[in-house]
Amino acid sequence: MTTAVTSATTSPGTGQTPAQAPASSTDGASSGLSAAAINANFDMFLKMLTTQLRNQDPLNPIDSSDFAVQLATFSGVEQQAETNKLLKGLSASLGQTGLSQLAGWIGMEARVTAPTAFDGNPITLAPAPEAGADQVVLLVKNASGKTVVNKPIPLSSASYEWDGTDAAGAKVPTGNYTFALQNYQNGQLIGTDPVPSYARIVEAQSSAGGTVLVLDSGAQIDAGSISALRSAH
Repeated sequence: MTTAVTSATTSPGTGQTPAQAPASSTDGASSGLSAAAINANFDMFLKMLTTQLRNQDPLNPIDSSDFAVQLATFSGVEQQAETNKLLKGLSASLGQTGLSQLAGWIGMEARVTAPTAFDGNPITLAPAPEAGADQVVLLVKNASGKTVVNKPIPLSSASYEWDGTDAAGAKVPTGNYTFALQNYQNGQLIGTDPVPSYARIVEAQSSAGGTVLVLDSGAQIDAGSISALRSAH
């Protein structure tokens, strides 16, 4: 239990100790207080403690045990503020370390399910038919979510090169596309799954949530979402 000053106007001669402070005044980490809030509480605590000592009755001073508790509280708030500063610096350092480790990935192609940029060159897909499927159909959607390709492809988990043509053989416009695989068994749809594609990594960025990779489509992904890497063709 923590005792803290709640009034800066203690009357001389009372010999009374201040009321107990709310637990949140010393639990900055657990209550989600920001570093600024902790520092503000720290400064306020110091001012109020100084005022209390200045106005206490010399003939009836504050109980030594209560004073010791207040000093411990003072030290705890100060340590919490310093800890927050150290954690912030450590977080920034780790973020820079992540950027340097991922620098070598820039320019490579990552296998992801994020939107992939089509620039006229074929895109490599990695279909994975479901168990029991006897037929699969490739769906290609543009950035607006419209299906521009709906055609059967070989029932295989081998890489598939989509050349950028629709079912009629016409080239689709350049832009961002996503891929899915419809799985059929005896003519019945049994599932639709996203199809990973290879997209080029153009940048690594540090964000509030950690390090992210930026694809040539503009999509931002976490490094953990990448299932394979290869050199760009």
